[in-house]
Amino acid sequence: MSAAIKSTSHGQTMVLTLSNPEFRNALGPEMYAAGIEALNVAESSPEVRSVVITGEGSVFSAGGNLQRLESNRQLPPEVQAQSIEGLHSWIESIRAFPKPVIAAVEGAAAGAGFSLALACDFIVAAGNAVFVMAYSNIALSPDGGASWSLVHALPRQLVNELLMCGERVDAQRLHALGLVNRVAESGNALADAMALAEKLNARAPNALASIKELVGEAAHASLNTHLASERDHFVRNLHHANAGIGIAAFLKKTQPRYE
Repeated sequence: MSAAIKSTSHGQTMVLTLSNPEFRNALGPEMYAAGIEALNVAESSPEVRSVVITGEGSVFSAGGNLQRLESNRQLPPEVQAQSIEGLHSWIESIRAFPKPVIAAVEGAAAGAGFSLALACDFIVAAGNAVFVMAYSNIALSPDGGASWSLVHALPRQLVNELLMCGERVDAQRLHALGLVNRVAESGNALADAMALAEKLNARAPNALASIKELVGEAAHASLNTHLASERDHFVRNLHHANAGIGIAAFLKKTQPRYE
């Protein structure tokens, strides 16, 4: 069975399932392209308000396919560089996607699988989930934005521990460090992620898109620049129809139904 991403719709949530069971949902170029295409479809569809990424079966993703990596060592370096560019395009598309993306992690999220989870806006992990930056275990350095994501979330010493030691870290520790949003019972990561998606789906899509953009820009912008961006987003959202719906519902103590 070839590697693929299965896309299914559940109400206003699109679920993308990493499917490569023979290699524990290892990632590869065909999955990168499919992931980008699926997000393009979701972005253009007003019916989709959130996306959940999960793995088929009991594993999120084992990361890179070592057989493919071994084969690529016999080919020109440009072959692997092109493959990584595909992964990085997918990571960038997740970060730029204007709707919430939630990783639902069961079992292992290793190497690029961990990087993929970190690229998402939320991580819901089962109690038995295991995360490992496995790169240094096979004499490699990270890809998929792993070092970027971790440096923006954790102190340097912790980032070095995760990347250099390559040790398995459980969901509870990552939750304590602030990298995992919610720890679910084993087998319930997807269900809990869908419940979180439903909560997000009930909020104004334009406001969530602004928040995601502002959060993404904040680490790189000066305070003055970011204050101006916050002002512009606030004014634009105030004059959006959803602000009228939200304010009226709050004053009337009713449940808003956003466009």
